[in-house]
Amino acid sequence: MPIYEYRCQDCKALFETIVTSAEAATEVVCPKCSSSMVKKTISASSFRISSGSNSIPSGALSGCSTQSGFS
Repeated sequence: MPIYEYRCQDCKALFETIVTSAEAATEVVCPKCSSSMVKKTISASSFRISSGSNSIPSGALSGCSTQSGFS
């Protein structure tokens, strides 16, 4: 299940939540102020491609620069 990052439009809090389906995305509320006025933000992905006993960081196969700005 994907973890999405949201920003509350009322209190400006930034938080993450697991969203199980497209329908559940409409039910996300801010954990700080309980507002339903939240917006999904763009965040860097964080996953690994598993290849047998080796683990390859995402982006390693696509020729992406290590100077991408993401940490």
